[in-house]
Amino acid sequence: MTSSSTRTGHTYRTIAVPVTGGDLRVGVWDPDPATGDAPSVLLIHGVTASHLAWPFVVDRLPGVRVIAPDLRGRGGSNSLTGPAGMRAHADDLAAALDHLGVDRIVVVGHSMGAFVAVVFAHLHPRRVDRLVLVDGGLPLDVPAGLDTDTLVAGILGPTAARLSMRFADTSEYLDFWRAHPAFRADWTPELEQYLAYDLVDDGEGARRPATSYETTADDTIDMNSGTALSDALTGLRHPTRMITAPRGLQDEEPGLYAPAHLERMLAANPIVRHERLDRFNHYTIVMSPAGADAVAAVVREELAAAD
Repeated sequence: MTSSSTRTGHTYRTIAVPVTGGDLRVGVWDPDPATGDAPSVLLIHGVTASHLAWPFVVDRLPGVRVIAPDLRGRGGSNSLTGPAGMRAHADDLAAALDHLGVDRIVVVGHSMGAFVAVVFAHLHPRRVDRLVLVDGGLPLDVPAGLDTDTLVAGILGPTAARLSMRFADTSEYLDFWRAHPAFRADWTPELEQYLAYDLVDDGEGARRPATSYETTADDTIDMNSGTALSDALTGLRHPTRMITAPRGLQDEEPGLYAPAHLERMLAANPIVRHERLDRFNHYTIVMSPAGADAVAAVVREELAAAD
């Protein structure tokens, strides 16, 4: 699939990258060749998202080649077999960069993608130049000993419940999302495209979200109680910036990171430079024009520092 982005001159395409268990779908936005030797950035989406969470940010990165996968179990990669988890995602990212001939890159992760980014930097340190973590990447404030369903529900809330829902068609799915509190003031054609891409046939004549509950549960458990993240943070050496939003998945306060907990996590990980972006929630920090303005500005600064 190939199309053009009229605002920045990017040409959009998707590629299939062979990985363990099948093919990983990867979105690539190539800048106008006239811009010359273009820097590249790797964008990693959240737990139930896809590469189409990123077009607002892409449009604010003229002259930059953007690489954004559908993580295994999501979007066009939802048929991949085998386990998920932070290490599996990190290895898939390395395969995508190998396929595209990219040696070293600035990495940006949103939500679960930020956790994947930290683990990727740990397991493949020579592939990463700098890290940008958007509302994720440091441990969440989760009680120990929770069973899987309680853990997933506690972190994701209605987002997890949505994965078991069925919809007659795309229009019904869009209507479901129009009522979502996170997007009351930020409904856009780009958001509709992202949501429509999320739907797949359930095999019984209805439509369902591409991400399975089982995949989400596996990743959520690994992200919060596995050793991949703690090992990666202990060994973190790359320049790292973290951006947080004050409101969460349901546009609620305090959001994913309560201030006191975030302060403790930053104190424990002093290599991470933090800034809070007011006015946004966990979604709109990347999936709205204003949020993307702020995130893209940080990405451009990190690309300049990587030169």
